[in-house]
Amino acid sequence: MPPHASAVIIGGGAMGVSSAYALAAAGVHDLVLIDKGPLGSGSTSKAAGGVRAQFSDRVNIELAVRSLETFETFADRFGQEIDLHKPGYLFLLDSPESVAEFEKNVAVQNDLGVPSRMISVREAAELSPLIDTGGLLAAAYSPTDGHCTPESVVLGYAGAARRLGARLLPNCAATGIETVDGRVVAVLTEGGRIETDTVICAAGAWSRAIGAWVGVDLPVTPLRRQILVTEPIPDLPATAFTIDFGTTFYFHREGPGLLLGMSDPDETPGFKLDRSDAWLPRLGEAMARRAPALMETGIAGGWAGLYEVTPDHNALIGTAPGVDRFLYATGFSGHGFLMSPAVGEVVRDLYLGRAPFVDVTGFDAGRFALAGARPELNIV
Repeated sequence: MPPHASAVIIGGGAMGVSSAYALAAAGVHDLVLIDKGPLGSGSTSKAAGGVRAQFSDRVNIELAVRSLETFETFADRFGQEIDLHKPGYLFLLDSPESVAEFEKNVAVQNDLGVPSRMISVREAAELSPLIDTGGLLAAAYSPTDGHCTPESVVLGYAGAARRLGARLLPNCAATGIETVDGRVVAVLTEGGRIETDTVICAAGAWSRAIGAWVGVDLPVTPLRRQILVTEPIPDLPATAFTIDFGTTFYFHREGPGLLLGMSDPDETPGFKLDRSDAWLPRLGEAMARRAPALMETGIAGGWAGLYEVTPDHNALIGTAPGVDRFLYATGFSGHGFLMSPAVGEVVRDLYLGRAPFVDVTGFDAGRFALAGARPELNIV
C-alpha cells in the first residue's frame, strides 16, 4: 500500500479507470485507484453495453458524442478490442407527447453533430424486423449508436493507466476519509492509510456513503435492474438496438441471441444483486405487445446490477464546496458506462483546475437544494 498519493480515486468501474487514465496521461504522478472488488465488477460489468448520443440534455449529448469518438478508436489507442457494434439505436414512440419531445431532442442532437433523425413506422420495422408496429406513431434513430463490451473497456483503460504509472488496487475497500480543518488529508482502506489531499469519488451506486464521510450529500440511490440473454435464435435478422420508449422494453443482438431488459417501476431502492421473477410478467406483456416473435424464445441466463439513480436522472459531477479537494463523478442513472471516456477527461480538468470541454456546472450535486434539477428524458 503506497503511503502517499497525489489523488485517490474510489471506484474501479469504467468511470474510475477512465479518470485514472486521463489523469496519468496528463502527468499526474503517484495516482492511486482503489476498489472493494475486482476492477469493473460493480455496475460496469452488469451493464447492457449500449453507447449512444440520443439524449435530451445538451450536456449529456456532448459527453456522449465525445465518448463515442473514443469508442470508435479504442482498439487502436489502447490495444484492447471492445467488440463495438453500431446497428444504431431505435426509439419506438407510441404517443403524440413522446413524438413531440423526440422531435425537439433530435433538433438539439443534430445541432451538436449527431446524425439522428425521426423516421416512419415502416422504416422502424425495416431496422428492427422483430417488432410489431401496432400503436406506433413514429420512431427516432441514429446510425452511429450501438453497443460494446464494458469489461473490455475497463481492461483497456486500466492497462493504459498502469503503463503511465498509476497504481490500481482492486480488492481493497475504502473505509473512511480523514479531514483536517475542512481539508482532505488521507484515505483509510482495508490495506492501510494513504495520505492525499484529493479524493475522487467514482463509486457509482455506493457513492452516497463515501460523500457522507466528508459531509457531502451525493443524492444517489441504488436501484436494481435486470437483464436476460436468450438462447440462440435461428436466422436472427440484423436489428438495431431497439427501445420501446413507452414501456422501456429493449433488446439488442448478443452473439447468436438477444440481450433484453426493461425497467421495473415497482422496484424498491437497495443494494439488491439477486435475480427476481417479480418483473417478468410486466416484461412478458411488453414483449407480447411489441415483439411477439420472442415469446417462444428460451432464456439462456441473466443477471442483476445496480443503477445509481439521482432525483432528476442526471449525473453528479463537480468539486464539493464544503471540503477542500473532494471531487465526484457519479449518479449517471444508467448511462455512466457510455459517458465514461468523456467524463474521465472532465475529471482530469477539474483536478487540474482548468475548464473542461463542456460546461458541467449544472451537474453540481448541490443543485437540488437550489431547485436546479434538470431532468433527462431519454432514460431506460
